[in-house]
Amino acid sequence: MSVTRRQLLAAMAGSPLLAAEHAQDPLVIGFIYNGPKNDLGYNQSHAEGKATLRKFPWVKAVEEASVPETVAAGESMRDMIYQDGAKVVFATSFGHFDPFTVDIARENPSVQFFHCGGLYDEKKHPKNIGIYFGFIDEVEYLSGMLAGMSTRTGKLGFVAAKPIPQVLRNINSFTLGARSVNPRVTTKVVFTGDWVLPVREAEASSSLVDQGIDVLTGHTGSPRVIVQTAERRGVFGCGYQFDQSSMAPRGFLTGAQWAWGTVYQRVAQMARDGLSVTNGTIPRRLTGTLKDEFCKLSPYGPSVSQTARERIAAAKAGILNGSLGIYRGPVRDNQGKVQIAAGTTLNVADVELDRMDYLVEGVEGSAR
Repeated sequence: MSVTRRQLLAAMAGSPLLAAEHAQDPLVIGFIYNGPKNDLGYNQSHAEGKATLRKFPWVKAVEEASVPETVAAGESMRDMIYQDGAKVVFATSFGHFDPFTVDIARENPSVQFFHCGGLYDEKKHPKNIGIYFGFIDEVEYLSGMLAGMSTRTGKLGFVAAKPIPQVLRNINSFTLGARSVNPRVTTKVVFTGDWVLPVREAEASSSLVDQGIDVLTGHTGSPRVIVQTAERRGVFGCGYQFDQSSMAPRGFLTGAQWAWGTVYQRVAQMARDGLSVTNGTIPRRLTGTLKDEFCKLSPYGPSVSQTARERIAAAKAGILNGSLGIYRGPVRDNQGKVQIAAGTTLNVADVELDRMDYLVEGVEGSAR
């Protein structure tokens, strides 16, 4: 859109004329999710992040839920580009990346694509793709601290989908947090085999309670089933991905949840300012931590004491000011091998942690 001299002078004088014209030509941003956007889990966390763009009157956000990790993902992105005029597309599921986002990005070099957690390879992937993700380990550590302070049996349970590095990091950071306040705590892990298997998740949760577990948490597409089972069985629950406190009005402690709105607002503003991942003015890899507000603690449940809240607040302050590193050695795995040497502290953004293939001391289970 060309701007006349009169429009430019009007804008410099504070007139709303030019702003009004921009409002008629919004920045269209598309989002695809691999599940329902009300799952109280991963997909809803992204949908809530997208909703924060309402604060920008110059953004028009379009979305499609329950988009499978098949050619349907490519068709959804094409529709957003050709029918809605999307100039930025966020593909939120890991399986949406290759070949679907890659192929559509190659077809549409003027559109910017951002994928959550993908593995970008500059040698083979188009330059108009950026990767974004957050490091939630620190929040899992804080959640684990509260679990460690709350357990009466000293036994925690963790229902997880698959033993991939991101999941192992969450199990380990949760356990490190719990053992920082209660060194005798153990965490028993059950892997279900996939991200959304509610029947298996319920069975695994109940089985753990039968074994004396009195705090349950997990890493699945939506841990709502885990938290609901904890509530039904009369034990404590910690959430993940999204705020699941409504699922357990009596036994909910807290949880580690995403704050994707931070990413979406940042990218929207940069795109509006004319920046692009293609030429590197938008970073190829956007990552953030607790300090960057990419993630946060869920609200505390009614059973959490003021003393516990203050202890968590002090630990959070230490993480934010850098005095508390959650991966500080010595850290041994549950086979007795030293994985992080004494005197060494790994930052949550260190690449070494992306290759994590072990479970820490205190975890009952196998990373294989």
